[in-house]
Amino acid sequence: MDVHVLLLDIEGTVCPISFVKDVLFPYALQVLPTTLATEWDSPALQPYLSAFPAEHRSSPSALLAHVQSLMAQDLKIPYLKALQGYLWTQGYLNGSLKCPLFPDVAPVLRAFHRAALPIVIYSSGSVPAQQLLFQHTTDGDLRPLLSGYFDTVNAGPKTDSASYRKIAGTRQEDIAKWLFLSDNVNEVRAAKEAGMQACVVVREGNSPLSPEDREGQLVISSFDELRIAGVQN
Repeated sequence: MDVHVLLLDIEGTVCPISFVKDVLFPYALQVLPTTLATEWDSPALQPYLSAFPAEHRSSPSALLAHVQSLMAQDLKIPYLKALQGYLWTQGYLNGSLKCPLFPDVAPVLRAFHRAALPIVIYSSGSVPAQQLLFQHTTDGDLRPLLSGYFDTVNAGPKTDSASYRKIAGTRQEDIAKWLFLSDNVNEVRAAKEAGMQACVVVREGNSPLSPEDREGQLVISSFDELRIAGVQN
């Protein structure tokens, strides 16, 4: 494959979906009551609280109930993502959180970096949350290997082809030389519609792909399967 830029999803692609679903989200809900009780008036928390609609920040209990409702519906709202990122920051810094990458990920990222090929992240999680995750992985701090971060705020919805064109437009490389990897078939289709190369990544713990999902897609189960010109895995 002739690839000049690698664009990566996170959940189900570089780390298990269970880390976000079963570790990060529960952690945020677990520490939120104490955080609201002890930091409600703190300057550090105010930018995150003030982003919520006024009717939900009348009291700690009102905001907690709103967050619980949003997370129960798995809604990806920017102000919720920002607050979660703040809570996860504390967890990463105190050692409670560390992201378990799939074993094939870090070696391939380092191989791309040695080949001077940019690696860019595109996830529904906020950019600060992405940076925290890659700072605190089971393979160490991988941020020096990465060239950029995009989320649904600075790029747009992940199933919209325009988002991929917007991301590609931030660099000089031809969009046809970008390779996007994701476990989500609809995201892969959107990237291909925009003109990128793209693969569906199948990992343990991901939802199984139907025959219809597989049709017309390049499917891999490990980054080791990638054969990129100029990159020695």
